[in-house]
Amino acid sequence: MTETTDDQGIPQPTGHADVIETEYEIGQDNIESSIGPFGFDIHNPVFLISGLAIVAFVLFAFIAPTTTANFFSGVDASAVEGCEAGAFCDVGLRAYLTSGFDWFFLSAANIFVIFCLLLIVTPLGNVRLGGVDAKPDYGYAGWFAMLFAAGMGIGLMFFGVLEPAYYFGTPWGDEPLGAVRPFTEEGALIPENVAEAKRMALAATSYHWALHPWAIYAVVALSLALFSYNKGLPLSIRSAFYPILGDRVWGWWGHIIDVLAVFATLFGLATSLGIGAQQANAGLGFVYGVPVNTTVQVVLICGITAIALVSVLRGLDGGVKILSEINMVVAVALLLFVVITAGVVQVFGNFFTGLLGYFQEIIPLSNPIGRTDDGYREGWTAFYWAWWISWSPFVGMFIARVSRGRSVREFVTCVLIIPSLVCVFWMATFGGSAIADMVASPEASAVKANVIDSYKPELSLFAMLQGLPLTAITSTIGIVLVIVFFVTSSDSGSLVIDTITAGGKVDAPVPQRVFWCTFEGAVAIALLVGGGLSSLQAMVISTGLPFTIILLLMCYAIWKGLASERTTVKEALAAE
Repeated sequence: MTETTDDQGIPQPTGHADVIETEYEIGQDNIESSIGPFGFDIHNPVFLISGLAIVAFVLFAFIAPTTTANFFSGVDASAVEGCEAGAFCDVGLRAYLTSGFDWFFLSAANIFVIFCLLLIVTPLGNVRLGGVDAKPDYGYAGWFAMLFAAGMGIGLMFFGVLEPAYYFGTPWGDEPLGAVRPFTEEGALIPENVAEAKRMALAATSYHWALHPWAIYAVVALSLALFSYNKGLPLSIRSAFYPILGDRVWGWWGHIIDVLAVFATLFGLATSLGIGAQQANAGLGFVYGVPVNTTVQVVLICGITAIALVSVLRGLDGGVKILSEINMVVAVALLLFVVITAGVVQVFGNFFTGLLGYFQEIIPLSNPIGRTDDGYREGWTAFYWAWWISWSPFVGMFIARVSRGRSVREFVTCVLIIPSLVCVFWMATFGGSAIADMVASPEASAVKANVIDSYKPELSLFAMLQGLPLTAITSTIGIVLVIVFFVTSSDSGSLVIDTITAGGKVDAPVPQRVFWCTFEGAVAIALLVGGGLSSLQAMVISTGLPFTIILLLMCYAIWKGLASERTTVKEALAAE
């Protein structure tokens, strides 16, 4: 058993650690009371500002859905006469942000990858999270299960087929780096272009799901774990900025940081939940004939949020951990089914093709300037980086909660490299099978019909499964996976937001987590009603933009924190 500090549930360092001496006490700014039988313990003013703002946003979106849709969705900047790229000229928020700040998102993500790789190879990687004698709280199986379920579950299900198939055959000018197209204007196959188009499609997909997103998660998770488990500070985003701000981090600078983290987390989750609802609805329509519309998606969000509330009440070990492990078993079973039915040789060939292509193209794909593939760079990469960054407080804090006892080198390696390989393999399996389906019979391919000929992204997975045996069964399993990933994301997200808005306490009253879980679903509904997928994407980019600056500063704080930790531990061990 690890010893815990009073009133906030964070384990004290085990063995030598560079604990920061501060007069601030966790929860000192909290308001602690009860309403009837329901207790609350909330940070003032972080909870009040973020909670009231979210409630106001949801109400406005429901009252004025058309205004909300126009603001978020709008039209592409290039479609407005006299409007230069990046200018805010009566265009949707999403188009403005992706066209004007794509260079910033790409440059920042490159910095995060380089930073993480430096931590692996430098002596700073020897620092152990939680003190020199700390032991891991979870084994590798449970750790990886929770990491994947929280980190990329819904995204892998939605984009695993869509993205490789789209890049392979898109006729809309989104070809990554101007790659060759395998189809003529009339849709006929060009055999000599197939191999190169597939290589680039798998490489461009891997770029979005490998090192860069996991580096973003690793930065936030490491900062939270280091400054909480080693430095003795609250498990909150603001704690990472103590080396920069000192005790000012407990004032309004810290309040602003934590409020931004709440907004980024909530809207990042809402985007994922909205996408998950659309895909689950599409799957139910594909298999069982359920109508595909916003009403059904709203009902799905309400029902799944109710299930998530049950998981919330069961807690981390009784809820998220169990669901995550079950989901991983089912996901692996579906993955193995596709591997076997699509052909082991073909799948592994696609994996190595995608991995090699990824390493060949990672520098050109990471280049933020002088490119002409605007559709890919702005429409996909800039959105993805903003999405991962907005998810980073949620995934980062969740990873930090379950990663105590790991060395920095082990932590970064496992969070960065191993999941990247798994994501590349997943995309090669599902995306490669989808590409094979299009090449084998372009005229009869359900994938080509639903991804290229008529863009219906939520149907891409089920279109691919239609070309394999046991379609009804595997499609049903796919729906179940999306729903359970939905539940684990909602549950984990409410846990993280509650921790931030409780001033870093990890054992705050359950009703607070219920509040955030409920409003995660409400925000997803509000954005679906107010513009659908475009609104979801616009909101996640708008919250990801300011939080990118916070992550860049966080890298500097981590470096300083690890350096002081290593020096203190070396001196203490030498004095023994």
